[in-house]
Amino acid sequence: MAIDIKGPAEIAAMRESCLLAAATLRMAAAHVKPGVTTLDLDKLCHEYICDHGAIPAPLNYRGFPKSICTSINEVVCHGIPTRKERLKNGDIINVDVTTILGGFHGDTSVTVLVGDAVSDEAKHVTEVSRRSLELGIQTVRPGARIRDIGIAIQRFAEGQGCSVVRDYCGHGIGRVFHTDPQVPHYASRGPNPRIREGMTFTIEPMINMGTWRTRLLGDGWTVKTADGRLSAQFEHTILVTANGHDVLTDWSKLKDSSYSN
Repeated sequence: MAIDIKGPAEIAAMRESCLLAAATLRMAAAHVKPGVTTLDLDKLCHEYICDHGAIPAPLNYRGFPKSICTSINEVVCHGIPTRKERLKNGDIINVDVTTILGGFHGDTSVTVLVGDAVSDEAKHVTEVSRRSLELGIQTVRPGARIRDIGIAIQRFAEGQGCSVVRDYCGHGIGRVFHTDPQVPHYASRGPNPRIREGMTFTIEPMINMGTWRTRLLGDGWTVKTADGRLSAQFEHTILVTANGHDVLTDWSKLKDSSYSN
């Protein structure tokens, strides 16, 4: 596997793109409410990203037609924004944003509760996904193995009565959107490279209330749970540092940036 190890200049560029991605996602999440269409969210993010001199990475990527992904309820990932898809009180929605700024990608997503009528089951799968991401990140340090991430996530999620999607995973990121290493969110028997300082990759566990199995719709992008039950996802871009890790898309970093407001 050709895993990219980044130097100081590349890391600085990654930080800027990731901050913009985080700011875009924070802005979009603030607009999530009943009655808003997923196309509304797409337009908001497209304009925000372009106004800051960047490019929305999903747009035209392998034919994807929009600037963000919006995945509601049983949609696991890669939902395509449309004007017909209007958020309802009680929905959950994952908004997935990726920016290209200065030639580097920043990738992040969040699942948001819509309105005040969200079910306990929806709240549960959302919280399990959020916590799964945190626990996966905690394993990242030089000398650890990529498989450690998935082991930690699977152990926790299944212990909470949920399942972990196998068909999609985290990935290396930098000048290229998707590259090595692949980062499974379960105890995969695949490649298990050692984690090294200077690596950047995403962790993005997709957690389901029912089966981990998924089905791809006829549009070639939208992925749903095989049993129609709820799914939630959270994602950050991670930098491996000398002493551990740095979450480059952490919203708390925005307070000290030009995106503080």
